[in-house]
Amino acid sequence: MNKIVARLKEEFTNVPDFKVKEIKVSIFKTVYVIFIETVCSSDKINDYILKNLTKYDNANNLNSNLPGPVTIEIKNADEIEFYLTNGFAVIINDKTILAIEVKADLTRSISTSMREPSLLGPEDSFTENYQTNMGLIKRRIKTNAFKSEEIVMGRKSKTQISINYLDDIAKNENVQIIKEKLNKIDVDGVLDCGTIIHYLESENRTVFPTIKRTERPDLAATALLEGKIVIMTDTSPFALILPTFLADFINPINDNYVKSVNVSFVKILRILSFILSMVTPGLFIAIINYNQETIPSSLLINFSMQRSGVPFPSIVELIMLLIICDILRESDLRFPSNFGSAISVLGALIIGDAAVNAGLVSPIAIIVSSFTFITSLIFTELEINNALRYYRYLFLFFAAFFGLYGIFLGMILFLINVISIKSLNSPYFAPIAPFNKNYFMQTLLKKKDINHTKRSNLITDKNMTRGRFS
Repeated sequence: MNKIVARLKEEFTNVPDFKVKEIKVSIFKTVYVIFIETVCSSDKINDYILKNLTKYDNANNLNSNLPGPVTIEIKNADEIEFYLTNGFAVIINDKTILAIEVKADLTRSISTSMREPSLLGPEDSFTENYQTNMGLIKRRIKTNAFKSEEIVMGRKSKTQISINYLDDIAKNENVQIIKEKLNKIDVDGVLDCGTIIHYLESENRTVFPTIKRTERPDLAATALLEGKIVIMTDTSPFALILPTFLADFINPINDNYVKSVNVSFVKILRILSFILSMVTPGLFIAIINYNQETIPSSLLINFSMQRSGVPFPSIVELIMLLIICDILRESDLRFPSNFGSAISVLGALIIGDAAVNAGLVSPIAIIVSSFTFITSLIFTELEINNALRYYRYLFLFFAAFFGLYGIFLGMILFLINVISIKSLNSPYFAPIAPFNKNYFMQTLLKKKDINHTKRSNLITDKNMTRGRFS
């Protein structure tokens, strides 16, 4: 016992919150209570351990004497560090080493989702507490088929990660693939789910996200019921969902709470906005510089008159405006919310009034860039906007060199890229290529819930019936 305590004191040298208390339980018996003060609750240590140790003169049966909610007997002294750093108090006597959970509440309370606002659905969101996040999902899915396989990752961080799935729905093959990939990760620290994404996406050289992250428990629960796999990470307020398709980013969870007739129209608008956000600047350049015959002569003359005093070529003019829009977007994301209105007013003055009056840009170029910016605002996922930006400039340069032919060439390259992407061995461009009617009517369009009785074979191959309605 003394050797173990001495070893721990040596390992935790210069750690001021490392505490060792010696408790005399009898004349000849001493028990050591060891904990890290900053991650433990002093009230729990006092209630669960200190008050009860002084009541008993027999320290050999500590397990039954201490009322801690989680008590673990440690067989290997090398495991003590793990429990100490995870909010456990370790009790050492001659024959027994116990770890009792006395974690301090170091996380924020459950709040509303900031990045995925709810219109009609539930408003709770994940926090940085792993147990709380798991509870939010299990509150919605009450079945013993809900399985969680836990992994500790990070040499220094020792972060708790769980692979969650419904055993009677999810593909066992997908679960094994994720476990193998996670077990291969050997890094010093895993501080957020973003670290895991980089390793899981290593085989996909694409600008599009192939893993969806969400802070909404209802979306995670819906994904589990579809047969997908959800990865939870301690200290992260996001859950990861696999597999993920491009259609999933055009299909927010709020659509599930609205009538199918109304939602289908909105989904078509999102698909149209997705395409227009990529091709509009390039289409404008192609028409102005190469394919003037595609627009009426009167409109072409009007465009020429507007650009008569602009000293830059049309592509330079449009690139400047798009860069300014991207700067405004980044500023709006990084600045505190109190500055958002000031940034918007300043951007409107610079782009909308001063730039035109100074003769630097034409009004039609401002309309095109503003329309492009507005269509991209529909998508709240940051990675999707980054992908749209990448292809927007690609279409722009293709159109500058080849006109409308460049637009079609860029579209072919776009289709080749997204069709070749895999997400957990599933085609990323599904349910379009390959076409899957069930998932198509679930994501890109919405059929009535009363008719949605089957799961998609894109995701699962068992328990295909999700319900019967009469």
